[in-house]
Amino acid sequence: MAQTDTKTRILDAAEQLFARDGYHSTSMRSLTELAQVNLAAVNYHFGSKEGLIKAVFARRLNPLNRIRQEQIEAVLQQAEAEGARPQAKELLRAFIAPILEFRKTESGAQNFLTLIGRSLSEPDETVRSYFIQQVLPIFTLLFRSLQHALPQLPEQLLFSRIQFAMGAMSHMMVNSPQHQKTLPGFPKPLPTEQMADELLEFISAGLEAPC
Repeated sequence: MAQTDTKTRILDAAEQLFARDGYHSTSMRSLTELAQVNLAAVNYHFGSKEGLIKAVFARRLNPLNRIRQEQIEAVLQQAEAEGARPQAKELLRAFIAPILEFRKTESGAQNFLTLIGRSLSEPDETVRSYFIQQVLPIFTLLFRSLQHALPQLPEQLLFSRIQFAMGAMSHMMVNSPQHQKTLPGFPKPLPTEQMADELLEFISAGLEAPC
């Protein structure tokens, strides 16, 4: 088995099991069985289970965050060229659209998004802290950019509204329409693309609401 293939198998298996069972409940034995490797291979490539979860996040988030940064900076540059403030909706689009594309095009995407949902909702801080380390720079850029777009909002209020927006976004990412069950007596979920548009409308209206 080629070295790169071994590493990819381990990452894919870890992503699947961490999403399904949680980081702490996933045994190294089950992981090595799924990846068809031995424990020495995991230690060679990642050093430890902690090194592995960090690598799982980095594999997906590093390219996603580069795209997000480029798109946010493009919105800021366009606004500066026009002598105007950036639009909050366009900044949010730059942050959200790349992960929507990721969900459609990447194999294993739903496993990763489920893992993100677990990292944000479970009480244990271990996985959450690794995730926050990965997203803090791009979140800071988004926050500072939205401060520029919405200067009328006090900093504390803006931060709270962004947290609400991230909660709605996380819910949509983890609970995609194809994975939702229709409740008796209620309509089916919106198609994915329409739901994405509605999410953007919803959270931008919430951010821009008068204080």
